Amino acid sequence: MTNVLGRFDFDVIAKWIRPGEKVLDLGCGDGSLLRYLRDEKGVLGYGVDNDPDNILACIRNGVNVIQIDLEAGLSGIEDGFFDHVVMSLSLQTVRHTERLLAEMLRVGREAVVSFPNFGQRSHREAIALGRMPVSKTLPYQWYNSPNVRFFTMADFEALCAERGIVLRERLGFDGEATVTEDLNLNASIAVYRLGKAG
Repeated sequence: MTNVLGRFDFDVIAKWIRPGEKVLDLGCGDGSLLRYLRDEKGVLGYGVDNDPDNILACIRNGVNVIQIDLEAGLSGIEDGFFDHVVMSLSLQTVRHTERLLAEMLRVGREAVVSFPNFGQRSHREAIALGRMPVSKTLPYQWYNSPNVRFFTMADFEALCAERGIVLRERLGFDGEATVTEDLNLNASIAVYRLGKAG
């Protein structure tokens, strides 16, 4: 697997996005993914972030950026305006997960999300030993983590089934290696392509 901008999940996301599409990147950080998609695929992209330092970094990178608190939703963005709405390694940091997923599929034809899988074997082992997991994909201690939701791939798929969200594609990784067997047990990072039923 190639490694786009040092983020292998960016590589997966980039493959799912076609040239010329309109993309909204939630929690876009410094706008690196959008800059890459603009330069390589001619994507019209907008980033969303609430951190002033990230807003400035996007501007320096020449990326369109909107300052929005994702907990408040995506009001003001037209239904179906975007082809893809991306949220890379940030879904676990928001409190209103259900509402945000619904908003992503309201403003976009498809949603792409990636998140650390708390069901991965080493995380289960850490908890069995009485400690919260700390790993390359979960680098924070319990007291300084930005994560407010702790869920597994199985939990996420159950939520999607309850809310009628279609799983169009799913991939699991451990480090940068693709996992093919028992993703909920062996994958440390999950990446999903989601759509609406019908």
